Amino acid sequence: MQRSFATLPLSVLAVAAATFSVVTTEMLPVGLLTPLGAGLDTSDGTTGLAVTLPGLVAALCAPLLPVAVRRADRRTVLCVLLVLLAAANAASALAPHIGVLLGARVLVGICVGGVWATAAGLAVRLVAAESVGRATSVIFSGIAVASVLGVPTGTLLGELAGWRWAFVAMAVLALAVAGLLAVLMPPVPAEGTVGVGEVAGLLRVAPVRTGLLVVFLLVTGHFAAYTYVRPLLERVPDLGAGAVSALLLGYGVAGIAGNFAGGARAARAPRRTLLAISAVLGAVVLLFLPAGGSLVAATALLLVWGLAYGGVSVSAQHWLMAAAPRRREAASALFAGVFNAAIALGALAGGRAADRFDVPGTLWLGGTLALLAAGTAVVATAGRPASVGGHGHAVVQEESRPAR
Repeated sequence: MQRSFATLPLSVLAVAAATFSVVTTEMLPVGLLTPLGAGLDTSDGTTGLAVTLPGLVAALCAPLLPVAVRRADRRTVLCVLLVLLAAANAASALAPHIGVLLGARVLVGICVGGVWATAAGLAVRLVAAESVGRATSVIFSGIAVASVLGVPTGTLLGELAGWRWAFVAMAVLALAVAGLLAVLMPPVPAEGTVGVGEVAGLLRVAPVRTGLLVVFLLVTGHFAAYTYVRPLLERVPDLGAGAVSALLLGYGVAGIAGNFAGGARAARAPRRTLLAISAVLGAVVLLFLPAGGSLVAATALLLVWGLAYGGVSVSAQHWLMAAAPRRREAASALFAGVFNAAIALGALAGGRAADRFDVPGTLWLGGTLALLAAGTAVVATAGRPASVGGHGHAVVQEESRPAR
């Protein structure tokens, strides 16, 4: 396995570094919320907009960016987005008040949506057909590694040197990644112009529409519950604050493993893989309700949760690439928009559930939505040929039929 990943070109690692950079930047204020609020003299709720705003902007921009840059080389697009990300981080570091910070975070949202929409479908253009599954897993691993290493490291730097220096470090990293992309990536010319009608038209393709619905339900359910996982773990008997951090680190490591395990299986059977992930996530989240009083059970459930969720992004990407093999970039743009919208909605819905029903309400909501995603995937999988998945011809033929 190590040898097979070692054969991938360095350009794939550069794209993974780009996804790592944007996700770390997007989530960095989560770990810096308290010092950010103190430094800018704002409430926690107002400071929290630094997390919510990029997700909403990314959801709006992701479907539109391929249209805006439809004739541009994709290497150039990624380089420009990483330079813009560096500028946004520098502006965040220098922000004298919350208004400037939020303006910089709007730029971050544009970068998040743009990098997701561009990078998600690049593997097929950078490697041979037999390596697409591995390359896609590596590109999406940047998301999981950002949670395990990027955000905690940025939080630690903020505690040691001040929150402004954490943004400075991210600005330097973004510039470095832009340089790597320029040097390591070959030219990736546009495969053809992407119009608004093409992006919207994909919603008439049944497998694409169903895949996006599964993603929306699953990611909304996950974030409705996971946003409040810390207060949930703090209720577990005999679990101290340090142990909570260790468990969350374990969750992140399990997520990295799940990204590669899910990617390997999804390359062959994306619908069945996402079905299994949805069912496991729904079961795990709901099992936290009766098992939350046991340290052993809570630890095991959290690790399984991380393992399952780690495979969501890469499995969904394989589903959509199989459903729209000739419109990969437009499908990736829709995927990025739906995914980021689901993140924002999940956190918002989880907060309302927590306010009304306390933390267990977030588990009921999250688990129910994940099981609804599993049910949707069952309907999509029923009656499909076993060979449909990955880059199979059956899917190509299905997409080529006129939409009804």
